[in-house]
Amino acid sequence: MISFSPSEEQALIVDTLKRFAKDRLRSIFREADENGELPADILSKGWELGLVGSSIPEQYGGFGEFSAVTGALALEELAWGDLASALALSAPASFAFAILAAGTEAQREALLPQFSEESFVNATSALIEPRLQFNPRKLQTTATSDGNGYVLNGVKSYVPLANSAEHFLIYAAENGQTQAFIVPAKTVGLSVGEREKLMGVRALEVARITLDNVKVAADAKLGGEAGIDFGRLYARSQVALAALAIGVARGAYEYALDYARNRQTFGEAIGQRQSIAFMLAEMLVEIDGARLMVWEAAWKLDNNQEVTRDALMAKHNADKTVLMVCDRALQILGGHGYIREFPVELWLRNARGFSTFDGLAMV
Repeated sequence: MISFSPSEEQALIVDTLKRFAKDRLRSIFREADENGELPADILSKGWELGLVGSSIPEQYGGFGEFSAVTGALALEELAWGDLASALALSAPASFAFAILAAGTEAQREALLPQFSEESFVNATSALIEPRLQFNPRKLQTTATSDGNGYVLNGVKSYVPLANSAEHFLIYAAENGQTQAFIVPAKTVGLSVGEREKLMGVRALEVARITLDNVKVAADAKLGGEAGIDFGRLYARSQVALAALAIGVARGAYEYALDYARNRQTFGEAIGQRQSIAFMLAEMLVEIDGARLMVWEAAWKLDNNQEVTRDALMAKHNADKTVLMVCDRALQILGGHGYIREFPVELWLRNARGFSTFDGLAMV
């Protein structure tokens, strides 16, 4: 039986992040988008909430329990506040949680304690490649054994925080199988390119990285000689991104609802008109349905059940839902929706990106 009643700890996390999203992220998101960068202190303030450390067990220096359901609840609140900030805060989690889920004991003991310290740990993951028909299970970035370790070659794109990252988790194909490799930023042959300019999440710093005969030791392979179950890690990423999409959709819906209640034309609120009311009802139904799919997939992750199909469906449905909801929100605002003074055009630009986001987050 699946139960979605939040535990006392989960309720506390949601309340804390809801306040952070409302008081901090909603106060900076428009200016950050216009300036193309996040305020210097926003990552450190978010980090102080223990977003990563609270999911790392005590034996690895943390103070919590690894839970995909809790992660989904947290990410929805962060994305409600600001998607760019949420993705930036999620970048270290994409590194740390992969180590926790698939790393060897030695890798966990060596790398995880720093994620529970006070200072923001600038670590990130690189999965996406800049080519048509990108397939995470058929990567063109390669890892070739040279007898002593591995040699990595390839190009990655959409790598969050790449310019300031200290640690990368690079996904590459070894004998046709997707594996992951822990690569320090200063490794010879690893170079970070110009910042990529995106249609949405413009405050999030993303860049391409190039791997030119990057040599790493054998113990840099995540999971050791046995490697990783990539499908499981990929499902976690899909669920996380779907949860972020729900947060953006919820934000757009609530804004449109409030606008429809207060915008008066011809002597009545526009929300009283059937066409507007039907749109708002459909938006809410789709959001709630998409959220349940995310929670079910997350629950299966936490209970070690097969989740490939559920994660794929949750991600695909959330991608469609957030785009539909943000577009409807813009439509409800009419001309105001297209003006940058109002946030809906920003949310619609962000929503369009979800179908291309892959491997940018982790629960």
